[in-house]
Amino acid sequence: MNINSTVISGFQALNDLSYLLQGKEKALLVTDKNIEGIPAVQSLIAQLKQQISSLSIVNSVPPEPSQHDVAAIVAALPSTDVDLVIGVGGGSVLDVAKLLSILCVDGAPNLDALLAGEKPQTRTTSLLIPTTAGTGSEATPNAILAIPEKETKVGIITPVMLPDYVALVPELTTSMPPHIASSTGIDALCHLIECFTATVANPVSDNYALIGMKKLFASLETTIAEPGNLEARLNMLWASYYGGASIAHAGTHLVHAMSYPLGGKYHLPHGVANAILLAPCMRFVRPAAVSKFAQAYDLLPDADATLDEEAKSHALVEYFAALVKRLKLPASLEELGIGPDHLPYLVEAALDVQRLMKNVPMKVGADDVRNVYLTLFPALNH
Repeated sequence: MNINSTVISGFQALNDLSYLLQGKEKALLVTDKNIEGIPAVQSLIAQLKQQISSLSIVNSVPPEPSQHDVAAIVAALPSTDVDLVIGVGGGSVLDVAKLLSILCVDGAPNLDALLAGEKPQTRTTSLLIPTTAGTGSEATPNAILAIPEKETKVGIITPVMLPDYVALVPELTTSMPPHIASSTGIDALCHLIECFTATVANPVSDNYALIGMKKLFASLETTIAEPGNLEARLNMLWASYYGGASIAHAGTHLVHAMSYPLGGKYHLPHGVANAILLAPCMRFVRPAAVSKFAQAYDLLPDADATLDEEAKSHALVEYFAALVKRLKLPASLEELGIGPDHLPYLVEAALDVQRLMKNVPMKVGADDVRNVYLTLFPALNH
């Protein structure tokens, strides 16, 4: 899969978009109410209004949107006749913007058809601007929607959704509260380490994953400790972008498969669900990925070069567990009010995500998935 997006990056990279807006008359800006209030977004809107004759703004994208939310947004659009779709926000906003870039084309498949697997042929011009450093949605061919009736999430996947332009602008991420910066950062880390160790990993995805992990390990905790550090924030935006590019060329596996039911049924934020599962899932797959884990460990700023591969692979898993703890993210389902009585449902729903389960670098059965979930109920383990 080729990612042909033009990436604009750096401080104040949005200050002059006239070159990109030339010849565009009708734009649709997709965001949410919180993001809309950020000063840099306000100046972007002012710039758009100056240069484009018709600008519609959708600011009602909820976190973890369902297919009903997207259908309602489409139904409420004053017109689907637009020649530019701009998404500004976290992964949910960007996913919805990607879908709208397809749904705003005459004769395109409607949302139900996309969910049923029909492949679109084209989309309108799109610009995606992430305000969190985590999902990498701006570099993936995926849009993830909640399906409340089935208490799960599904991905609409087509390279047609990859945008024309991406802007990685660090000042747009400074309004993220620390817990959001932490959980979205762990989401990016999951994309990178899962794609790096997946059965579908390849030299292209490996290259993206290694560059992304190096940036992430060096910058994630700095962005939490120093919210105004724009260099660290730009590094995190790139780490997140590389995580998305890794997904576009490979695919995630166990963490994401097991986190889908936690988001679908219990509405846990995606990054939080991934954070809880990161160390337990990586502990399980480690024996099948010793060499890859050792390579990832070597990217840590304080890696111990004297360790052998086996020891490095163990040390990486311990680093993941300690990182989630330092970022003050939950480490068990019990502290989130989900009890062990939910295990049968969770196991079945996770195994159902075959699209990702087939990427796990070793055989995974119901007992394995159950055992990993069991580690999230410390009371049972004493």
